[in-house]
Amino acid sequence: MRRASEETKATILDAARDRFAADGYERATIRAIAADACIDPSMVMRYFGSKEKLFAAAAHFDLELPSLVQVPRSEVGERLVRHFLDRWEGDEALMILLRSGVTNAVAAERMQAIFAEQLAPVVAEVAADPSAPASTRAGLVASQILGLALCRYVLRFPPVVEMSREEVVRWVAPTVQRYLADPAVPPPTPR
Repeated sequence: MRRASEETKATILDAARDRFAADGYERATIRAIAADACIDPSMVMRYFGSKEKLFAAAAHFDLELPSLVQVPRSEVGERLVRHFLDRWEGDEALMILLRSGVTNAVAAERMQAIFAEQLAPVVAEVAADPSAPASTRAGLVASQILGLALCRYVLRFPPVVEMSREEVVRWVAPTVQRYLADPAVPPPTPR
């Protein structure tokens, strides 16, 4: 019986990921997800309790960040950009979060938590200059990575989509590297 329960949960989660990816958080409904999973909507509620909890479970995502401690400091930005290109192109869960996070507070909070919990510690390990907190540096790296993903994979801006991976790396990696290694920009002097 437990195995059937786990299989049912997995079926619901698969249907939820597909539905959230197709419709976004706001338009996806428990009824539609249940229909996609070929089960009664009450079963979705039984296993997950609410649309928010279902979304949180469906949007569980591991960035699978590698340890960058052994990577030469001058190559960390490039390594991160390549890693994120692989992740964006290899797993739809991040795309679900990105699409939904633009319009929904629950999804935005989930995305914030994923990046804070997973990216910030990696940045803290490799940040070369203590003049800016690792959280600031991680936030700037996330802004670059998420902006790239939004333009390349969601909004599909033609110039960005048409770039090869190598071109993307050549353009974006130096900025990520700067966020990781350069001293913080000093505040302006008062006049």
